[in-house]
Amino acid sequence: MNNIIELIQLFKEKFGYTDGVRVFFAPGRVNLIGEHTDYNGGYVFPAALTFGTWAAAASREDGVYRFRSANFDTGADVVVSELVYREEDDWANYPKGVLNELVKRAGQEPFKGADILYYGNIPNGAGLSSSASIELATGLALSKLAELEMDMLELVKLGQNAENQFVGVNCGIMDQFAVGMGKEDHAIALKCDTLDYHYVPIKIDGYKIVITNTNKRRGLADSKYNERREECEEGLKLIQSQLPELESLGDLSIEQWERVKRVIKNDVISRRVEHVVTEDDRVLSAMKALEANDLKKFGELMKESHVSLRDLYEVTGFELDTLFEEAAKVEGCIGTRMTGAGFGGCSVSIVREEAVEEFKSVVSENYHAKTGLQPEFYVCDLGDGAKEIL
Repeated sequence: MNNIIELIQLFKEKFGYTDGVRVFFAPGRVNLIGEHTDYNGGYVFPAALTFGTWAAAASREDGVYRFRSANFDTGADVVVSELVYREEDDWANYPKGVLNELVKRAGQEPFKGADILYYGNIPNGAGLSSSASIELATGLALSKLAELEMDMLELVKLGQNAENQFVGVNCGIMDQFAVGMGKEDHAIALKCDTLDYHYVPIKIDGYKIVITNTNKRRGLADSKYNERREECEEGLKLIQSQLPELESLGDLSIEQWERVKRVIKNDVISRRVEHVVTEDDRVLSAMKALEANDLKKFGELMKESHVSLRDLYEVTGFELDTLFEEAAKVEGCIGTRMTGAGFGGCSVSIVREEAVEEFKSVVSENYHAKTGLQPEFYVCDLGDGAKEIL
């Protein structure tokens, strides 16, 4: 699908009309550094991308919501009084969850029905937040059609609630925040428990951000994601016996950690906490490096992040580690790491512009030789957050 006209034409094929159709867009996101810190109340550094999810939407008056996709054959028809998770509805559970959250906030009265057709160009299962992109596109579309005044931060929280409570994925707020609040050519320095944030310009003249997809699918809901959360919660409880005022691992400094780490006897739990504490420190250092135009330092911190995610948090796996090793060998690549929840998905690299083609060629050949999988590459620009575009 190349443009909005084609999307509206497909809307007509699916639903039989084009009158009153409005078009909304929500991007995917990449997290440049700060992984598995978000649900621990720590720092993250994500940015919105220029690819994402488009939603063509129009109001109905019969109380029925029809969700369709240009990417999948499956869809769902629902009414607001019967919003329940159904496995067979697959991707459509995300918009259903958002509708459910909107109804909780505003009651059933404003929600008189809608037809929505989605089209996304985020690689499915790659870990670039296709789910958060669908959630924010849906939240924006349904709230606008229902003539509700909701600010973007409210829609961000609503999207996270939908994924946590309706879909059952215990994600932090980073994905929805980056998708909703993104700003062109900037990353977001975000403290996840307080939602304090500021924008940092990404000035990487002469370099490109390259996302590489392992093409190993990973399902977030049935991954070890929730297990890692539980391990961190257990670590926090043990540390609170020494530091009762500590509210999250994201507030634990390296100095404090060195003082209290002996209280955690379980080596696995200790490694998980060590990753969170050091990763938070890396994010703060990375922000300073960018603000000082020290791209080399930023790249080194990205590599350190991957090693920590591999050795301490253990969420990388053979494919992501192979990508990391092969990318790091290319001379023009100054920084590379896994991004997303892990266990497959993507890596993000900073590559000198004239070395991008060599990077793609060398990494592709070596990765394929070792894994049997063919990677895909996306040379990225950073874009704005969710918005209405027609």
